[in-house]
Amino acid sequence: MDIVNEILEREQKKAEKYKPITVDKHLPLEFDIGTLFTFDSNDLDTKRLNSDKTRDEYLLSLSRDNTQLLLNKIWELPTERVEEAIVVKLPEPTTVLPRAKPVPKPRPLTKWQEFAKAKGITKKKKDKLQWDEQLQKWVPLYGFKKAAAEKEKNWLIEVPQNLDPMTDMYEKKAEAKSEKVAKNELQRLKNIARAKKVKIPRVGLPVTSDKASANQLSTAATVARASTASLGKFQDRLPKEKDARGKGVHELIPGKDRKRKLPVPTAKVEQQNNLNLLDSILNKRPKIDMDKAVTKHIHTEQVQRSEEKKNEKPRGKPRKGKGAGNPTKFTAKKPKAGKGQRNPGKKTGGRKRR
Repeated sequence: MDIVNEILEREQKKAEKYKPITVDKHLPLEFDIGTLFTFDSNDLDTKRLNSDKTRDEYLLSLSRDNTQLLLNKIWELPTERVEEAIVVKLPEPTTVLPRAKPVPKPRPLTKWQEFAKAKGITKKKKDKLQWDEQLQKWVPLYGFKKAAAEKEKNWLIEVPQNLDPMTDMYEKKAEAKSEKVAKNELQRLKNIARAKKVKIPRVGLPVTSDKASANQLSTAATVARASTASLGKFQDRLPKEKDARGKGVHELIPGKDRKRKLPVPTAKVEQQNNLNLLDSILNKRPKIDMDKAVTKHIHTEQVQRSEEKKNEKPRGKPRKGKGAGNPTKFTAKKPKAGKGQRNPGKKTGGRKRR
Protein backbone atom coordinates (compact mmCIF):
# COMPACT_ATOMS: atom_id res chain seq x y z
CA MET A 1 0.00 0.00 0.00
CA ASP A 2 2.90 2.34 0.67
CA ILE A 3 4.07 1.97 -2.91
CA VAL A 4 0.57 2.69 -4.25
CA ASN A 5 0.24 5.82 -2.09
CA GLU A 6 3.65 7.01 -3.23
CA ILE A 7 2.69 6.60 -6.90
CA LEU A 8 -0.62 8.41 -6.35
CA GLU A 9 1.13 11.34 -4.63
CA ARG A 10 3.64 11.57 -7.47
CA GLU A 11 0.90 11.68 -10.09
CA GLN A 12 -0.97 14.29 -8.09
CA LYS A 13 2.10 16.52 -8.02
CA LYS A 14 2.49 16.14 -11.78
CA ALA A 15 -1.15 17.09 -12.27
CA GLU A 16 -0.65 20.20 -10.12
CA LYS A 17 2.46 21.14 -12.10
CA TYR A 18 0.78 20.82 -15.51
CA LYS A 19 -2.53 22.64 -15.27
CA PRO A 20 -5.32 22.04 -17.82
CA ILE A 21 -5.66 24.22 -20.91
CA THR A 22 -9.32 24.97 -20.20
CA VAL A 23 -9.95 28.15 -18.19
CA ASP A 24 -13.34 29.32 -16.97
CA LYS A 25 -14.03 33.08 -16.90
CA HIS A 26 -17.22 34.86 -15.88
CA LEU A 27 -16.86 37.37 -18.74
CA PRO A 28 -15.10 36.44 -22.00
CA LEU A 29 -11.84 38.22 -22.77
CA GLU A 30 -11.28 40.67 -25.62
CA PHE A 31 -8.54 39.50 -28.01
CA ASP A 32 -6.39 41.18 -30.66
CA ILE A 33 -4.43 38.26 -32.11
CA GLY A 34 -2.51 40.49 -34.55
CA THR A 35 -0.70 42.24 -31.68
CA LEU A 36 -0.95 39.30 -29.22
CA PHE A 37 -3.06 41.51 -26.97
CA THR A 38 -5.85 40.52 -24.56
CA PHE A 39 -8.02 42.53 -22.19
CA ASP A 40 -9.60 41.04 -19.07
CA SER A 41 -12.67 42.96 -17.84
CA ASN A 42 -13.46 40.58 -14.95
CA ASP A 43 -13.38 41.87 -11.37
CA LEU A 44 -10.24 41.31 -9.31
CA ASP A 45 -10.18 39.56 -5.97
CA THR A 46 -9.34 42.51 -3.72
CA LYS A 47 -8.80 40.37 -0.62
CA ARG A 48 -6.08 38.24 -2.25
CA LEU A 49 -4.65 41.26 -4.04
CA ASN A 50 -4.27 43.35 -0.86
CA SER A 51 -2.76 40.50 1.14
CA ASP A 52 1.04 40.32 1.13
CA LYS A 53 1.07 36.54 1.36
CA THR A 54 -1.26 35.75 -1.54
CA ARG A 55 -0.65 38.76 -3.83
CA ASP A 56 2.20 37.28 -5.92
CA GLU A 57 0.51 33.88 -6.17
CA TYR A 58 -2.77 35.47 -7.27
CA LEU A 59 -1.14 37.67 -9.94
CA LEU A 60 0.86 34.71 -11.24
CA SER A 61 -2.21 32.50 -11.57
CA LEU A 62 -4.20 35.31 -13.22
CA SER A 63 -1.43 35.92 -15.79
CA ARG A 64 -1.15 32.19 -16.47
CA ASP A 65 -4.92 31.80 -17.12
CA ASN A 66 -5.09 34.81 -19.48
CA THR A 67 -1.97 33.64 -21.38
CA GLN A 68 -3.50 30.18 -21.75
CA LEU A 69 -6.67 31.68 -23.24
CA LEU A 70 -4.57 33.76 -25.68
CA LEU A 71 -2.62 30.66 -26.79
CA ASN A 72 -5.87 28.74 -27.27
CA LYS A 73 -7.07 31.49 -29.61
CA ILE A 74 -3.77 31.45 -31.55
CA TRP A 75 -3.88 27.68 -32.15
CA GLU A 76 -7.40 27.97 -33.51
CA LEU A 77 -5.89 29.68 -36.60
CA PRO A 78 -4.69 27.63 -39.61
CA THR A 79 -1.13 26.31 -39.25
CA GLU A 80 1.61 25.34 -41.69
CA ARG A 81 5.04 23.70 -41.52
CA VAL A 82 8.15 25.75 -42.42
CA GLU A 83 11.55 24.02 -42.10
CA GLU A 84 10.44 21.44 -39.55
CA ALA A 85 8.56 24.03 -37.49
CA ILE A 86 4.79 24.59 -37.16
CA VAL A 87 3.92 28.28 -37.57
CA VAL A 88 0.73 30.32 -37.50
CA LYS A 89 0.09 33.37 -39.66
CA LEU A 90 -1.37 36.12 -37.48
CA PRO A 91 -4.20 38.31 -38.82
CA GLU A 92 -4.00 42.05 -39.22
CA PRO A 93 -4.02 43.87 -35.85
CA THR A 94 -7.07 45.89 -34.85
CA THR A 95 -5.50 47.85 -32.00
CA VAL A 96 -3.30 50.82 -32.91
CA LEU A 97 -0.21 50.90 -30.70
CA PRO A 98 2.29 53.80 -30.66
CA ARG A 99 5.77 53.01 -32.00
CA ALA A 100 9.00 54.96 -31.76
CA LYS A 101 10.13 53.65 -35.16
CA PRO A 102 8.27 52.24 -38.17
CA VAL A 103 7.68 48.53 -38.56
CA PRO A 104 10.81 46.91 -40.05
CA LYS A 105 10.42 45.86 -43.67
CA PRO A 106 11.35 42.36 -44.80
CA ARG A 107 14.99 42.03 -45.82
CA PRO A 108 15.41 42.06 -49.63
CA LEU A 109 16.74 38.93 -51.31
CA THR A 110 20.39 38.75 -52.30
CA LYS A 111 21.53 38.04 -55.84
CA TRP A 112 22.10 34.36 -55.06
CA GLN A 113 18.73 34.01 -53.30
CA GLU A 114 16.96 35.49 -56.32
CA PHE A 115 18.82 33.11 -58.63
CA ALA A 116 18.01 30.10 -56.40
CA LYS A 117 14.35 31.10 -56.25
CA ALA A 118 14.15 31.47 -60.04
CA LYS A 119 15.84 28.10 -60.64
CA GLY A 120 13.98 26.30 -57.87
CA ILE A 121 17.11 25.50 -55.83
CA THR A 122 16.22 24.54 -52.27
CA LYS A 123 18.55 24.75 -49.31
CA LYS A 124 19.48 21.35 -47.98
CA LYS A 125 20.49 20.80 -44.41
CA LYS A 126 24.08 19.56 -44.16
CA ASP A 127 25.66 17.47 -41.47
CA LYS A 128 27.77 19.32 -38.92
CA LEU A 129 30.50 16.65 -38.88
CA GLN A 130 32.48 15.08 -41.71
CA TRP A 131 34.84 12.10 -41.62
CA ASP A 132 38.43 12.99 -42.52
CA GLU A 133 40.39 10.09 -44.03
CA GLN A 134 43.77 11.69 -43.33
CA LEU A 135 43.16 12.47 -39.67
CA GLN A 136 40.94 9.41 -39.15
CA LYS A 137 38.37 11.29 -37.07
CA TRP A 138 35.18 13.33 -37.35
CA VAL A 139 35.88 17.00 -38.15
CA PRO A 140 33.29 19.83 -37.97
CA LEU A 141 32.54 21.72 -41.17
CA TYR A 142 32.97 25.14 -39.53
CA GLY A 143 34.16 26.73 -36.30
CA PHE A 144 37.42 26.89 -34.41
CA LYS A 145 37.72 23.10 -34.32
CA LYS A 146 37.66 23.07 -38.12
CA ALA A 147 40.55 25.59 -38.20
CA ALA A 148 42.51 23.51 -35.67
CA ALA A 149 41.94 20.37 -37.75
CA GLU A 150 43.12 22.15 -40.91
CA LYS A 151 46.25 23.32 -39.10
CA GLU A 152 46.92 19.77 -37.93
CA LYS A 153 46.23 18.37 -41.37
CA ASN A 154 48.32 20.90 -43.34
CA TRP A 155 51.42 20.88 -41.14
CA LEU A 156 53.45 20.42 -44.34
CA ILE A 157 52.52 21.92 -47.73
CA GLU A 158 54.27 20.80 -50.90
CA VAL A 159 55.56 23.52 -53.25
CA PRO A 160 54.41 22.96 -56.87
CA GLN A 161 57.04 22.53 -59.56
CA ASN A 162 55.97 25.63 -61.48
CA LEU A 163 56.74 27.91 -58.49
CA ASP A 164 59.95 29.08 -56.89
CA PRO A 165 61.22 26.50 -54.36
CA MET A 166 61.62 29.28 -51.77
CA THR A 167 57.94 30.29 -51.99
CA ASP A 168 56.16 30.48 -48.62
CA MET A 169 53.04 28.40 -49.20
CA TYR A 170 51.53 29.36 -45.82
CA GLU A 171 51.72 33.04 -46.74
CA LYS A 172 50.22 32.28 -50.16
CA LYS A 173 47.35 30.41 -48.49
CA ALA A 174 46.72 33.30 -46.08
CA GLU A 175 46.61 35.77 -48.99
CA ALA A 176 44.09 33.60 -50.83
CA LYS A 177 41.91 33.46 -47.71
CA SER A 178 42.06 37.25 -47.21
CA GLU A 179 41.12 37.79 -50.88
CA LYS A 180 38.15 35.49 -50.44
CA VAL A 181 37.01 37.40 -47.35
CA ALA A 182 37.38 40.72 -49.21
CA LYS A 183 35.37 39.36 -52.13
CA ASN A 184 32.55 38.28 -49.81
CA GLU A 185 32.56 41.69 -48.14
CA LEU A 186 32.39 43.42 -51.53
CA GLN A 187 29.47 41.23 -52.53
CA ARG A 188 27.69 42.08 -49.27
CA LEU A 189 28.13 45.81 -49.91
CA LYS A 190 26.84 45.37 -53.45
CA ASN A 191 23.73 43.62 -52.14
CA ILE A 192 23.11 46.51 -49.72
CA ALA A 193 23.58 49.09 -52.51
CA ARG A 194 21.23 47.16 -54.80
CA ALA A 195 18.59 46.94 -52.06
CA LYS A 196 18.90 50.70 -51.40
CA LYS A 197 18.87 51.38 -55.17
CA VAL A 198 22.23 53.16 -55.00
CA LYS A 199 24.32 53.14 -58.16
CA ILE A 200 28.00 52.33 -57.66
CA PRO A 201 30.76 52.70 -60.26
CA ARG A 202 31.92 49.61 -62.08
CA VAL A 203 35.39 48.17 -61.69
CA GLY A 204 37.75 49.20 -64.50
CA LEU A 205 36.61 51.08 -67.58
CA PRO A 206 32.80 51.32 -67.67
CA VAL A 207 30.69 51.17 -70.79
CA THR A 208 30.12 54.52 -72.50
CA SER A 209 26.36 54.40 -71.90
CA ASP A 210 26.83 53.59 -68.21
CA LYS A 211 29.63 55.89 -67.08
CA ALA A 212 29.92 56.72 -63.41
CA SER A 213 28.97 60.25 -62.42
CA ALA A 214 31.01 62.54 -60.18
CA ASN A 215 28.69 61.81 -57.25
CA GLN A 216 29.13 58.05 -57.70
CA LEU A 217 32.92 58.38 -57.86
CA SER A 218 33.00 60.51 -54.71
CA THR A 219 30.76 57.95 -52.98
CA ALA A 220 33.09 55.13 -54.00
CA ALA A 221 36.14 57.10 -52.80
CA THR A 222 34.47 57.86 -49.45
CA VAL A 223 33.54 54.21 -48.92
CA ALA A 224 37.06 53.07 -49.86
CA ARG A 225 38.67 55.57 -47.49
CA ALA A 226 36.32 54.55 -44.63
CA SER A 227 37.16 50.86 -45.02
CA THR A 228 39.97 51.07 -42.45
CA ALA A 229 39.71 50.44 -38.71
CA SER A 230 39.70 54.20 -38.00
CA LEU A 231 36.97 54.83 -40.62
CA GLY A 232 39.39 56.91 -42.72
CA LYS A 233 40.35 59.33 -39.94
CA PHE A 234 44.10 58.97 -40.56
CA GLN A 235 43.96 58.49 -44.34
CA ASP A 236 45.47 61.09 -46.65
CA ARG A 237 43.10 63.05 -48.85
CA LEU A 238 43.46 64.25 -52.39
CA PRO A 239 43.59 68.00 -53.05
CA LYS A 240 40.12 69.55 -52.77
CA GLU A 241 38.60 66.17 -51.83
CA LYS A 242 35.36 66.24 -49.84
CA ASP A 243 33.19 63.56 -48.28
CA ALA A 244 30.30 62.34 -50.38
CA ARG A 245 26.85 63.43 -49.31
CA GLY A 246 23.46 62.17 -50.22
CA LYS A 247 20.92 59.48 -49.53
CA GLY A 248 22.39 56.02 -48.95
CA VAL A 249 26.00 57.07 -48.27
CA HIS A 250 25.71 56.55 -44.53
CA GLU A 251 24.44 52.98 -44.91
CA LEU A 252 27.47 52.04 -47.03
CA ILE A 253 29.89 53.00 -44.23
CA PRO A 254 29.39 50.49 -41.38
CA GLY A 255 30.12 51.59 -37.83
CA LYS A 256 29.82 55.32 -38.48
CA ASP A 257 27.17 56.82 -36.22
CA ARG A 258 25.36 59.98 -37.07
CA LYS A 259 25.83 62.98 -34.81
CA ARG A 260 22.66 63.51 -32.85
CA LYS A 261 21.46 67.04 -32.26
CA LEU A 262 21.15 68.14 -28.66
CA PRO A 263 17.63 68.91 -27.44
CA VAL A 264 16.57 72.55 -27.44
CA PRO A 265 17.06 73.89 -23.87
CA THR A 266 14.38 75.83 -22.05
CA ALA A 267 14.55 79.59 -21.62
CA LYS A 268 15.75 79.27 -18.03
CA VAL A 269 18.51 76.80 -18.92
CA GLU A 270 19.65 78.94 -21.86
CA GLN A 271 19.77 82.05 -19.62
CA GLN A 272 21.86 80.21 -17.01
CA ASN A 273 24.26 78.93 -19.70
CA ASN A 274 24.78 82.46 -21.04
CA LEU A 275 25.43 83.82 -17.53
CA ASN A 276 27.95 81.07 -16.85
CA LEU A 277 29.72 81.88 -20.12
CA LEU A 278 29.95 85.59 -19.21
CA ASP A 279 31.28 84.76 -15.75
CA SER A 280 33.97 82.49 -17.21
CA ILE A 281 35.06 85.30 -19.60
CA LEU A 282 35.10 88.10 -16.99
CA ASN A 283 36.88 86.03 -14.34
CA LYS A 284 39.84 85.32 -16.62
CA ARG A 285 42.42 88.08 -15.87
CA PRO A 286 45.79 88.02 -17.62
CA LYS A 287 48.87 87.40 -15.45
CA ILE A 288 51.37 90.31 -15.62
CA ASP A 289 55.11 89.68 -15.10
CA MET A 290 56.51 93.04 -13.85
CA ASP A 291 60.18 92.13 -14.35
CA LYS A 292 59.58 91.06 -17.90
CA ALA A 293 57.50 94.18 -18.62
CA VAL A 294 60.21 96.57 -17.23
CA THR A 295 62.95 94.79 -19.20
CA LYS A 296 60.94 95.03 -22.39
CA HIS A 297 60.25 98.76 -21.78
CA ILE A 298 63.96 99.52 -21.24
CA HIS A 299 64.93 97.58 -24.35
CA THR A 300 62.33 99.50 -26.39
CA GLU A 301 63.70 102.86 -25.19
CA GLN A 302 67.27 101.86 -26.08
CA VAL A 303 66.21 100.86 -29.58
CA GLN A 304 64.39 104.18 -30.05
CA ARG A 305 67.44 106.17 -28.93
CA SER A 306 69.76 104.32 -31.27
CA GLU A 307 67.39 104.98 -34.18
CA GLU A 308 67.22 108.71 -33.27
CA LYS A 309 71.01 108.94 -33.28
CA LYS A 310 71.23 107.35 -36.70
CA ASN A 311 68.62 109.72 -38.14
CA GLU A 312 70.10 112.87 -36.48
CA LYS A 313 71.46 115.47 -39.03
CA PRO A 314 75.11 116.70 -38.60
CA ARG A 315 75.63 120.40 -37.63
CA GLY A 316 77.45 122.95 -39.89
CA LYS A 317 77.05 125.39 -42.78
CA PRO A 318 76.29 124.26 -46.32
CA ARG A 319 79.16 123.97 -48.76
CA LYS A 320 79.90 126.71 -51.30
CA GLY A 321 80.46 125.99 -54.94
CA LYS A 322 79.21 122.75 -56.32
CA GLY A 323 77.24 121.80 -53.25
CA ALA A 324 75.98 125.29 -52.51
CA GLY A 325 72.69 124.73 -54.19
CA ASN A 326 72.05 121.51 -52.30
CA PRO A 327 70.91 122.37 -48.76
CA THR A 328 71.23 118.78 -47.63
CA LYS A 329 75.05 118.78 -47.92
CA PHE A 330 76.97 120.28 -45.01
CA THR A 331 80.70 120.57 -44.15
CA ALA A 332 82.53 121.00 -40.91
CA LYS A 333 83.81 124.45 -39.86
CA LYS A 334 87.43 125.12 -40.97
CA PRO A 335 89.75 125.74 -38.02
CA LYS A 336 91.54 129.11 -37.85
CA ALA A 337 95.29 129.34 -38.51
CA GLY A 338 97.56 129.83 -35.56
CA LYS A 339 99.32 133.20 -35.07
CA GLY A 340 102.98 133.52 -34.07
CA GLN A 341 106.53 132.73 -35.22
CA ARG A 342 107.56 129.42 -36.68
CA ASN A 343 109.57 127.15 -34.47
CA PRO A 344 112.90 126.64 -36.28
CA GLY A 345 113.74 123.53 -34.23
CA LYS A 346 110.72 121.65 -35.38
CA LYS A 347 111.30 119.50 -38.45
CA THR A 348 108.63 119.62 -41.08
CA GLY A 349 108.09 117.32 -43.95
CA GLY A 350 108.52 118.43 -47.52
CA ARG A 351 110.50 118.05 -50.70
CA LYS A 352 114.28 117.94 -50.27
CA ARG A 353 116.02 120.67 -52.24
CA ARG A 354 119.08 119.87 -54.36
